[in-house]
Amino acid sequence: MGPAEETRLGSVTAWLRRNTSGVRSRLFAYAALILLLGIAGTVFTMREILISQLDDRVQDELSQEVREFQNLETGIDPATGKPFGDNLKRLFTLYFQRNVLAPDERLLTFIDAQPYLGKTPSRWIDSSGLQDMSPELTAIWKSPTTIRSGTAQIPSGEARYMAVPVRSGNEVRGSFVVGYLVEPDREKVDAAVRTAALVGLFALLVGSLVAYLGAGRVLHPLRELTDAARSIEDSDLTRRINVTGHDEISELGVTFNAMLDRLETSFGSQRDLIRNVNHELRTPITIVRGHIELLEDDPEDRRATIELVTRELDRMSLLVDDLLTLARSEGSDFLEKEPVAIYPFLDELLDKAGSLGERVWKLNVAGDPGEAEVDPRRLTQAMLNLIDNAVRQTDPGKVIEIGASREGAILRLWVEDQGSGIAPSDRQRLFRRFERGSGRRYPGTGLGLPIVRVITEAHGGVVSVGDSDLGGARFTISLPVDPTPRPRESERGDE
Repeated sequence: MGPAEETRLGSVTAWLRRNTSGVRSRLFAYAALILLLGIAGTVFTMREILISQLDDRVQDELSQEVREFQNLETGIDPATGKPFGDNLKRLFTLYFQRNVLAPDERLLTFIDAQPYLGKTPSRWIDSSGLQDMSPELTAIWKSPTTIRSGTAQIPSGEARYMAVPVRSGNEVRGSFVVGYLVEPDREKVDAAVRTAALVGLFALLVGSLVAYLGAGRVLHPLRELTDAARSIEDSDLTRRINVTGHDEISELGVTFNAMLDRLETSFGSQRDLIRNVNHELRTPITIVRGHIELLEDDPEDRRATIELVTRELDRMSLLVDDLLTLARSEGSDFLEKEPVAIYPFLDELLDKAGSLGERVWKLNVAGDPGEAEVDPRRLTQAMLNLIDNAVRQTDPGKVIEIGASREGAILRLWVEDQGSGIAPSDRQRLFRRFERGSGRRYPGTGLGLPIVRVITEAHGGVVSVGDSDLGGARFTISLPVDPTPRPRESERGDE
Protein backbone atom coordinates (compact mmCIF):
# COMPACT_ATOMS: atom_id res chain seq x y z
CA MET A 1 0.00 0.00 0.00
CA GLY A 2 1.44 3.33 -1.09
CA PRO A 3 1.52 6.59 0.88
CA ALA A 4 -1.52 7.98 -0.98
CA GLU A 5 -3.64 4.91 -0.17
CA GLU A 6 -2.53 5.01 3.47
CA THR A 7 -3.51 8.69 3.67
CA ARG A 8 -6.96 8.01 2.19
CA LEU A 9 -7.45 5.02 4.51
CA GLY A 10 -6.44 7.14 7.50
CA SER A 11 -8.89 9.87 6.45
CA VAL A 12 -11.72 7.35 6.08
CA THR A 13 -10.88 5.78 9.45
CA ALA A 14 -10.81 9.19 11.15
CA TRP A 15 -14.15 10.10 9.53
CA LEU A 16 -15.75 6.85 10.68
CA ARG A 17 -14.37 7.25 14.20
CA ARG A 18 -15.59 10.83 14.38
CA ASN A 19 -19.07 9.98 13.07
CA THR A 20 -19.56 6.82 15.15
CA SER A 21 -18.11 7.92 18.48
CA GLY A 22 -19.07 11.59 18.54
CA VAL A 23 -21.81 13.32 20.50
CA ARG A 24 -24.10 13.35 17.46
CA SER A 25 -23.84 9.57 17.08
CA ARG A 26 -24.49 9.02 20.78
CA LEU A 27 -27.52 11.32 20.73
CA PHE A 28 -28.80 9.49 17.65
CA ALA A 29 -28.27 6.10 19.33
CA TYR A 30 -30.03 7.25 22.51
CA ALA A 31 -32.97 8.64 20.53
CA ALA A 32 -33.26 5.47 18.42
CA LEU A 33 -33.09 3.28 21.53
CA ILE A 34 -35.77 5.32 23.28
CA LEU A 35 -37.99 5.14 20.20
CA LEU A 36 -37.42 1.40 19.86
CA LEU A 37 -38.24 0.75 23.52
CA GLY A 38 -41.28 3.02 23.31
CA ILE A 39 -42.61 1.33 20.17
CA ALA A 40 -41.93 -2.17 21.53
CA GLY A 41 -43.66 -1.31 24.79
CA THR A 42 -46.60 0.22 22.93
CA VAL A 43 -47.03 -2.82 20.66
CA PHE A 44 -46.75 -5.25 23.57
CA THR A 45 -49.22 -3.25 25.67
CA MET A 46 -51.60 -2.98 22.70
CA ARG A 47 -51.57 -6.76 22.18
CA GLU A 48 -52.18 -7.43 25.88
CA ILE A 49 -55.09 -4.99 25.92
CA LEU A 50 -56.65 -6.49 22.79
CA ILE A 51 -56.29 -10.05 24.14
CA SER A 52 -57.82 -8.97 27.46
CA GLN A 53 -60.72 -7.29 25.66
CA LEU A 54 -61.19 -10.41 23.51
CA ASP A 55 -61.32 -12.65 26.61
CA ASP A 56 -63.85 -10.34 28.26
CA ARG A 57 -66.02 -10.26 25.14
CA VAL A 58 -65.93 -14.05 24.76
CA GLN A 59 -66.87 -14.49 28.42
CA ASP A 60 -69.77 -12.09 27.96
CA GLU A 61 -70.99 -14.02 24.89
CA LEU A 62 -70.86 -17.34 26.79
CA SER A 63 -72.61 -15.89 29.84
CA GLN A 64 -75.34 -14.41 27.65
CA GLU A 65 -76.05 -17.78 25.98
CA VAL A 66 -76.18 -19.47 29.38
CA ARG A 67 -78.65 -16.86 30.69
CA GLU A 68 -80.88 -17.24 27.63
CA PHE A 69 -80.90 -21.03 28.01
CA GLN A 70 -81.66 -20.84 31.74
CA ASN A 71 -84.53 -18.44 31.06
CA LEU A 72 -86.02 -20.94 28.60
CA GLU A 73 -85.36 -23.86 30.93
CA THR A 74 -87.36 -22.25 33.72
CA GLY A 75 -90.09 -21.10 31.35
CA ILE A 76 -93.15 -22.75 29.75
CA ASP A 77 -93.23 -24.97 26.68
CA PRO A 78 -95.38 -23.00 24.21
CA ALA A 79 -96.66 -26.22 22.65
CA THR A 80 -98.11 -27.63 25.91
CA GLY A 81 -98.34 -24.56 28.14
CA LYS A 82 -96.52 -26.52 30.86
CA PRO A 83 -92.93 -26.63 32.15
CA PHE A 84 -90.55 -28.77 30.14
CA GLY A 85 -90.01 -31.17 33.04
CA ASP A 86 -88.31 -34.37 31.84
CA ASN A 87 -88.71 -33.51 28.17
CA LEU A 88 -85.10 -32.36 27.62
CA LYS A 89 -85.23 -33.16 23.93
CA ARG A 90 -88.06 -30.65 23.48
CA LEU A 91 -86.13 -28.07 25.55
CA PHE A 92 -82.94 -28.42 23.54
CA THR A 93 -84.69 -28.56 20.17
CA LEU A 94 -86.78 -25.46 20.89
CA TYR A 95 -83.72 -23.51 22.08
CA PHE A 96 -81.79 -24.47 18.94
CA GLN A 97 -84.72 -23.42 16.77
CA ARG A 98 -85.06 -20.01 18.42
CA ASN A 99 -81.35 -19.17 18.84
CA VAL A 100 -79.24 -17.43 16.18
CA LEU A 101 -75.56 -18.10 16.82
CA ALA A 102 -72.68 -15.72 16.29
CA PRO A 103 -70.22 -16.82 13.60
CA ASP A 104 -67.80 -18.34 16.10
CA GLU A 105 -70.29 -19.86 18.55
CA ARG A 106 -70.95 -23.60 18.96
CA LEU A 107 -73.67 -25.45 20.94
CA LEU A 108 -73.71 -29.03 22.27
CA THR A 109 -76.27 -30.87 24.39
CA PHE A 110 -76.22 -34.15 26.33
CA ILE A 111 -79.04 -36.26 27.74
CA ASP A 112 -78.24 -38.93 30.30
CA ALA A 113 -74.54 -38.53 29.55
CA GLN A 114 -75.08 -39.18 25.86
CA PRO A 115 -74.65 -36.66 23.06
CA TYR A 116 -77.94 -35.40 21.73
CA LEU A 117 -77.74 -32.37 19.41
CA GLY A 118 -75.19 -29.75 18.41
CA LYS A 119 -75.35 -26.61 16.36
CA THR A 120 -73.06 -24.29 14.43
CA PRO A 121 -74.08 -21.01 12.77
CA SER A 122 -74.65 -22.92 9.51
CA ARG A 123 -75.98 -26.35 10.51
CA TRP A 124 -77.06 -28.75 13.22
CA ILE A 125 -74.78 -31.63 14.14
CA ASP A 126 -75.43 -35.00 15.74
CA SER A 127 -73.31 -37.05 18.11
CA SER A 128 -70.79 -37.78 15.36
CA GLY A 129 -69.47 -34.22 15.79
CA LEU A 130 -67.93 -35.24 19.09
CA GLN A 131 -65.86 -38.14 17.84
CA ASP A 132 -62.69 -36.05 17.65
CA MET A 133 -63.08 -34.68 21.16
CA SER A 134 -60.82 -35.84 23.98
CA PRO A 135 -62.47 -38.27 26.42
CA GLU A 136 -61.54 -36.07 29.39
CA LEU A 137 -63.27 -33.06 27.84
CA THR A 138 -66.43 -34.94 26.86
CA ALA A 139 -66.57 -36.41 30.36
CA ILE A 140 -66.73 -32.90 31.80
CA TRP A 141 -69.41 -31.89 29.32
CA LYS A 142 -71.64 -34.98 29.74
CA SER A 143 -72.48 -34.66 33.41
CA PRO A 144 -71.37 -31.45 35.12
CA THR A 145 -72.71 -30.95 38.60
CA THR A 146 -72.13 -27.17 38.50
CA ILE A 147 -71.47 -24.65 35.78
CA ARG A 148 -67.99 -25.40 34.41
CA SER A 149 -65.88 -23.18 32.18
CA GLY A 150 -62.50 -23.53 30.52
CA THR A 151 -60.51 -23.78 27.31
CA ALA A 152 -60.68 -26.68 24.87
CA GLN A 153 -59.04 -27.76 21.64
CA ILE A 154 -61.74 -28.77 19.19
CA PRO A 155 -61.40 -29.64 15.49
CA SER A 156 -62.12 -26.01 14.57
CA GLY A 157 -59.38 -24.73 16.85
CA GLU A 158 -59.08 -23.35 20.36
CA ALA A 159 -62.39 -22.59 22.05
CA ARG A 160 -63.68 -21.24 25.34
CA TYR A 161 -66.69 -23.07 26.80
CA MET A 162 -69.26 -23.11 29.57
CA ALA A 163 -71.03 -26.34 30.52
CA VAL A 164 -74.39 -26.01 32.41
CA PRO A 165 -76.08 -28.95 34.20
CA VAL A 166 -79.77 -29.48 33.27
CA ARG A 167 -81.84 -30.92 36.14
CA SER A 168 -85.12 -32.69 36.32
CA GLY A 169 -86.20 -32.26 39.90
CA ASN A 170 -83.05 -32.72 41.97
CA GLU A 171 -81.38 -35.04 39.47
CA VAL A 172 -78.97 -33.93 36.73
CA ARG A 173 -80.42 -35.41 33.52
CA GLY A 174 -78.40 -33.56 30.90
CA SER A 175 -76.06 -30.72 30.12
CA PHE A 176 -75.96 -27.67 27.89
CA VAL A 177 -72.52 -26.63 26.49
CA VAL A 178 -71.83 -23.39 24.69
CA GLY A 179 -68.44 -22.82 23.06
CA TYR A 180 -66.75 -19.90 21.33
CA LEU A 181 -63.90 -20.23 18.83
CA VAL A 182 -61.23 -17.70 19.76
CA GLU A 183 -58.79 -18.57 17.00
CA PRO A 184 -60.33 -16.29 14.31
CA ASP A 185 -60.42 -13.33 16.69
CA ARG A 186 -56.86 -14.08 17.85
CA GLU A 187 -55.78 -13.94 14.22
CA LYS A 188 -57.44 -10.53 13.90
CA VAL A 189 -55.59 -9.33 17.02
CA ASP A 190 -52.29 -10.63 15.65
CA ALA A 191 -52.95 -8.88 12.32
CA ALA A 192 -53.65 -5.60 14.14
CA VAL A 193 -50.46 -6.03 16.20
CA ARG A 194 -48.41 -6.71 13.07
CA THR A 195 -49.83 -3.61 11.43
CA ALA A 196 -49.00 -1.55 14.53
CA ALA A 197 -45.47 -3.01 14.56
CA LEU A 198 -44.95 -2.05 10.90
CA VAL A 199 -46.24 1.46 11.58
CA GLY A 200 -43.95 1.62 14.61
CA LEU A 201 -40.98 0.49 12.53
CA PHE A 202 -41.70 3.21 10.00
CA ALA A 203 -42.00 5.73 12.85
CA LEU A 204 -38.68 4.44 14.21
CA LEU A 205 -36.95 5.03 10.88
CA VAL A 206 -38.47 8.49 10.43
CA GLY A 207 -37.85 9.43 14.06
CA SER A 208 -34.24 8.23 13.91
CA LEU A 209 -33.64 10.26 10.76
CA VAL A 210 -35.19 13.34 12.35
CA ALA A 211 -33.13 12.75 15.52
CA TYR A 212 -29.92 12.47 13.49
CA LEU A 213 -30.63 15.64 11.53
CA GLY A 214 -31.87 17.45 14.64
CA ALA A 215 -28.78 16.46 16.61
CA GLY A 216 -26.61 17.87 13.85
CA ARG A 217 -28.53 21.15 13.93
CA VAL A 218 -28.41 21.36 17.73
CA LEU A 219 -24.69 20.58 17.82
CA HIS A 220 -23.83 23.04 15.05
CA PRO A 221 -22.77 25.73 17.58
CA LEU A 222 -20.50 23.15 19.22
CA ARG A 223 -18.80 22.48 15.89
CA GLU A 224 -18.37 26.23 15.40
CA LEU A 225 -16.96 26.43 18.92
CA THR A 226 -14.52 23.61 18.16
CA ASP A 227 -13.43 25.23 14.90
CA ALA A 228 -13.01 28.56 16.66
CA ALA A 229 -10.98 26.97 19.46
CA ARG A 230 -8.72 25.25 16.91
CA SER A 231 -8.15 28.45 14.96
CA ILE A 232 -7.46 30.67 17.95
CA GLU A 233 -3.90 31.82 18.44
CA ASP A 234 -2.46 34.28 20.90
CA SER A 235 -1.87 36.62 17.98
CA ASP A 236 -5.53 36.55 16.85
CA LEU A 237 -8.39 36.34 19.34
CA THR A 238 -10.94 38.21 17.26
CA ARG A 239 -13.03 35.26 16.05
CA ARG A 240 -16.47 34.84 17.65
CA ILE A 241 -19.28 32.29 17.37
CA ASN A 242 -22.55 33.33 15.74
CA VAL A 243 -25.11 32.58 18.47
CA THR A 244 -28.84 32.22 17.83
CA GLY A 245 -31.57 31.03 20.17
CA HIS A 246 -31.80 30.91 23.95
CA ASP A 247 -31.11 27.26 24.83
CA GLU A 248 -28.21 25.67 26.73
CA ILE A 249 -26.06 25.34 23.59
CA SER A 250 -26.61 29.02 22.78
CA GLU A 251 -25.71 29.89 26.36
CA LEU A 252 -22.49 27.91 25.93
CA GLY A 253 -21.70 29.92 22.80
CA VAL A 254 -22.35 33.18 24.63
CA THR A 255 -20.13 32.03 27.49
CA PHE A 256 -17.38 31.03 25.05
CA ASN A 257 -17.57 34.43 23.32
CA ALA A 258 -17.36 36.13 26.72
CA MET A 259 -14.32 34.02 27.54
CA LEU A 260 -12.71 35.08 24.28
CA ASP A 261 -13.46 38.70 25.15
CA ARG A 262 -11.72 38.25 28.49
CA LEU A 263 -8.80 36.45 26.88
CA GLU A 264 -8.44 39.11 24.22
CA THR A 265 -8.49 41.82 26.88
CA SER A 266 -6.08 39.87 29.07
CA PHE A 267 -3.63 39.14 26.25
CA GLY A 268 -3.86 42.73 25.07
CA SER A 269 -3.11 43.94 28.59
CA GLN A 270 -0.30 41.44 28.83
CA ARG A 271 1.26 42.64 25.59
CA ASP A 272 0.91 46.25 26.66
CA LEU A 273 2.37 45.41 30.05
CA ILE A 274 5.38 43.63 28.56
CA ARG A 275 5.93 46.45 26.11
CA ASN A 276 5.63 49.11 28.79
CA VAL A 277 7.73 47.21 31.32
CA ASN A 278 10.38 46.76 28.67
CA HIS A 279 10.29 50.49 28.02
CA GLU A 280 10.26 51.46 31.70
CA LEU A 281 13.07 49.11 32.73
CA ARG A 282 15.24 49.70 29.71
CA THR A 283 16.02 53.31 30.70
CA PRO A 284 17.21 52.68 34.30
CA ILE A 285 19.11 49.58 33.24
CA THR A 286 20.85 51.56 30.50
CA ILE A 287 21.65 54.36 32.93
CA VAL A 288 23.03 51.97 35.55
CA ARG A 289 25.08 50.05 33.01
CA GLY A 290 26.46 53.22 31.43
CA HIS A 291 27.58 54.75 34.71
CA ILE A 292 29.07 51.49 35.95
CA GLU A 293 31.04 51.08 32.74
CA LEU A 294 32.36 54.66 33.07
CA LEU A 295 33.04 54.38 36.79
CA GLU A 296 36.49 55.69 37.68
CA ASP A 297 38.62 55.56 40.82
CA ASP A 298 37.81 59.13 41.79
CA PRO A 299 35.99 58.96 45.19
CA GLU A 300 33.65 61.82 44.35
CA ASP A 301 32.73 60.29 41.03
CA ARG A 302 32.25 56.89 42.68
CA ARG A 303 29.92 58.40 45.32
CA ALA A 304 27.82 60.20 42.71
CA THR A 305 27.59 57.06 40.60
CA ILE A 306 26.51 54.95 43.57
CA GLU A 307 23.82 57.48 44.47
CA LEU A 308 22.51 57.52 40.90
CA VAL A 309 22.56 53.72 40.64
CA THR A 310 20.78 53.45 44.00
CA ARG A 311 18.04 55.83 42.86
CA GLU A 312 17.52 53.88 39.64
CA LEU A 313 17.46 50.57 41.49
CA ASP A 314 14.93 52.00 43.95
CA ARG A 315 12.79 53.09 41.02
CA MET A 316 12.99 49.60 39.50
CA SER A 317 12.14 48.05 42.88
CA LEU A 318 9.11 50.33 43.17
CA LEU A 319 8.04 49.39 39.65
CA VAL A 320 8.33 45.69 40.45
CA ASP A 321 6.31 46.12 43.66
CA ASP A 322 3.59 47.99 41.78
CA LEU A 323 3.47 45.32 39.08
CA LEU A 324 3.24 42.62 41.74
CA THR A 325 0.28 44.44 43.32
CA LEU A 326 -1.48 44.64 39.96
CA ALA A 327 -0.85 40.95 39.33
CA ARG A 328 -2.19 39.95 42.75
CA SER A 329 -5.34 42.03 42.20
CA GLU A 330 -6.71 39.29 39.94
CA GLY A 331 -6.57 36.69 42.73
CA SER A 332 -9.44 35.75 45.05
CA ASP A 333 -7.31 36.47 48.14
CA PHE A 334 -6.40 40.02 47.13
CA LEU A 335 -8.65 41.54 49.80
CA GLU A 336 -8.97 40.69 53.48
CA LYS A 337 -12.05 42.60 54.55
CA GLU A 338 -12.99 43.57 58.07
CA PRO A 339 -15.19 46.22 59.73
CA VAL A 340 -13.32 49.54 59.72
CA ALA A 341 -14.39 52.75 61.50
CA ILE A 342 -13.94 55.40 58.80
CA TYR A 343 -13.25 58.46 60.98
CA PRO A 344 -10.31 56.91 62.93
CA PHE A 345 -9.07 55.43 59.64
CA LEU A 346 -8.90 58.91 58.04
CA ASP A 347 -7.36 60.41 61.17
CA GLU A 348 -4.55 57.83 61.05
CA LEU A 349 -4.19 58.39 57.31
CA LEU A 350 -3.71 62.11 57.89
CA ASP A 351 -0.85 61.39 60.30
CA LYS A 352 0.87 59.22 57.68
CA ALA A 353 0.36 61.84 54.97
CA GLY A 354 2.23 64.47 56.98
CA SER A 355 5.50 62.68 56.36
CA LEU A 356 5.11 62.83 52.59
CA GLY A 357 5.68 66.57 52.21
CA GLU A 358 5.41 70.06 53.66
CA ARG A 359 1.81 70.81 52.78
CA VAL A 360 -1.21 72.26 54.53
CA TRP A 361 -3.12 69.12 55.47
CA LYS A 362 -6.86 69.24 56.10
CA LEU A 363 -9.41 66.61 57.08
CA ASN A 364 -13.02 67.12 55.94
CA VAL A 365 -15.58 64.52 57.12
CA ALA A 366 -19.20 65.27 56.26
CA GLY A 367 -21.60 63.86 58.82
CA ASP A 368 -21.04 60.41 60.28
CA PRO A 369 -19.38 57.92 57.87
CA GLY A 370 -19.75 55.09 60.43
CA GLU A 371 -18.10 51.76 59.57
CA ALA A 372 -17.47 49.89 56.33
CA GLU A 373 -16.47 46.32 55.46
CA VAL A 374 -13.17 46.93 53.64
CA ASP A 375 -9.56 45.82 53.50
CA PRO A 376 -7.84 48.52 55.58
CA ARG A 377 -4.36 47.70 54.25
CA ARG A 378 -5.37 47.89 50.57
CA LEU A 379 -7.60 50.94 51.10
CA THR A 380 -4.73 52.69 52.89
CA GLN A 381 -2.47 51.85 49.94
CA ALA A 382 -4.97 53.34 47.50
CA MET A 383 -5.46 56.53 49.52
CA LEU A 384 -1.71 56.99 50.05
CA ASN A 385 -1.20 56.64 46.29
CA LEU A 386 -3.71 59.44 45.77
CA ILE A 387 -2.07 61.53 48.50
CA ASP A 388 1.42 60.95 47.05
CA ASN A 389 0.07 61.93 43.62
CA ALA A 390 -1.30 65.16 45.12
CA VAL A 391 2.03 65.89 46.82
CA ARG A 392 3.88 65.43 43.55
CA GLN A 393 1.60 67.87 41.75
CA THR A 394 1.66 70.66 44.36
CA ASP A 395 4.29 72.97 45.78
CA PRO A 396 5.21 73.18 49.45
CA GLY A 397 2.71 75.21 51.45
CA LYS A 398 -0.26 74.31 49.22
CA VAL A 399 -3.43 72.75 50.62
CA ILE A 400 -4.24 69.03 50.34
CA GLU A 401 -7.54 67.86 51.74
CA ILE A 402 -8.59 64.35 52.72
CA GLY A 403 -12.33 63.84 53.12
CA ALA A 404 -15.20 61.39 53.46
CA SER A 405 -18.97 61.40 53.24
CA ARG A 406 -21.73 58.82 53.31
CA GLU A 407 -24.81 58.91 51.14
CA GLY A 408 -27.08 55.95 51.90
CA ALA A 409 -25.25 52.83 50.75
CA ILE A 410 -22.33 54.72 49.16
CA LEU A 411 -19.19 55.75 51.03
CA ARG A 412 -17.07 58.40 49.29
CA LEU A 413 -13.41 59.00 50.12
CA TRP A 414 -11.53 61.78 48.35
CA VAL A 415 -8.21 63.56 48.06
CA GLU A 416 -8.11 67.04 46.52
CA ASP A 417 -5.24 69.44 46.07
CA GLN A 418 -4.40 73.03 45.23
CA GLY A 419 -2.31 72.09 42.22
CA SER A 420 -2.69 72.79 38.52
CA GLY A 421 -5.54 70.31 37.97
CA ILE A 422 -6.00 67.72 35.21
CA ALA A 423 -7.16 68.38 31.67
CA PRO A 424 -10.54 66.71 30.84
CA SER A 425 -8.91 64.82 27.93
CA ASP A 426 -6.47 63.14 30.34
CA ARG A 427 -8.90 62.05 33.04
CA GLN A 428 -9.95 58.68 31.63
CA ARG A 429 -6.53 57.43 30.56
CA LEU A 430 -4.85 58.34 33.86
CA PHE A 431 -6.08 55.05 35.36
CA ARG A 432 -4.48 52.92 32.63
CA ARG A 433 -1.12 51.31 33.24
CA PHE A 434 1.90 53.49 32.46
CA GLU A 435 -0.30 56.38 31.31
CA ARG A 436 0.52 59.90 32.44
CA GLY A 437 -1.33 63.15 32.05
CA SER A 438 0.08 65.82 29.81
CA GLY A 439 2.03 68.44 31.70
CA ARG A 440 2.02 66.45 34.95
CA ARG A 441 5.01 66.97 37.21
CA TYR A 442 7.14 64.13 38.58
CA PRO A 443 5.50 61.44 36.42
CA GLY A 444 6.66 58.43 38.48
CA THR A 445 6.09 54.85 37.28
CA GLY A 446 2.61 55.39 35.88
CA LEU A 447 1.20 52.56 38.05
CA GLY A 448 -0.02 54.43 41.13
CA LEU A 449 -3.45 55.38 39.79
CA PRO A 450 -4.03 51.96 38.12
CA ILE A 451 -3.37 50.41 41.54
CA VAL A 452 -6.00 52.73 43.02
CA ARG A 453 -8.44 51.59 40.32
CA VAL A 454 -7.92 47.84 40.87
CA ILE A 455 -8.20 48.19 44.66
CA THR A 456 -11.40 50.20 44.29
CA GLU A 457 -12.92 47.77 41.79
CA ALA A 458 -11.97 44.81 44.01
CA HIS A 459 -14.16 46.45 46.69
CA GLY A 460 -16.98 46.77 44.13
CA GLY A 461 -16.54 50.53 43.77
CA VAL A 462 -15.40 53.10 41.22
CA VAL A 463 -12.75 55.80 41.21
CA SER A 464 -13.15 59.11 39.39
CA VAL A 465 -11.34 62.43 38.98
CA GLY A 466 -12.70 65.93 38.61
CA ASP A 467 -12.03 69.55 39.48
CA SER A 468 -11.44 70.58 43.06
CA ASP A 469 -12.87 73.61 44.79
CA LEU A 470 -9.28 74.29 45.85
CA GLY A 471 -8.32 74.85 42.22
CA GLY A 472 -6.58 71.54 41.50
CA ALA A 473 -7.80 67.96 41.06
CA ARG A 474 -10.16 65.88 43.18
CA PHE A 475 -9.87 62.06 43.16
CA THR A 476 -12.92 60.29 44.61
CA ILE A 477 -13.28 56.62 45.62
CA SER A 478 -16.94 55.51 45.83
CA LEU A 479 -17.58 52.23 47.67
CA PRO A 480 -20.85 50.32 48.24
CA VAL A 481 -21.37 49.72 51.98
CA ASP A 482 -24.08 48.90 54.50
CA PRO A 483 -26.72 51.66 54.18
CA THR A 484 -27.06 51.89 57.99
CA PRO A 485 -24.31 54.13 59.43
CA ARG A 486 -22.67 53.00 62.64
CA PRO A 487 -21.58 55.30 65.48
CA ARG A 488 -17.98 56.32 65.95
CA GLU A 489 -15.84 54.76 68.64
CA SER A 490 -16.09 57.93 70.73
CA GLU A 491 -19.88 57.85 70.54
CA ARG A 492 -19.93 54.18 71.61
CA GLY A 493 -17.88 55.07 74.64
CA ASP A 494 -20.39 57.69 75.70
CA GLU A 495 -23.27 55.25 75.75
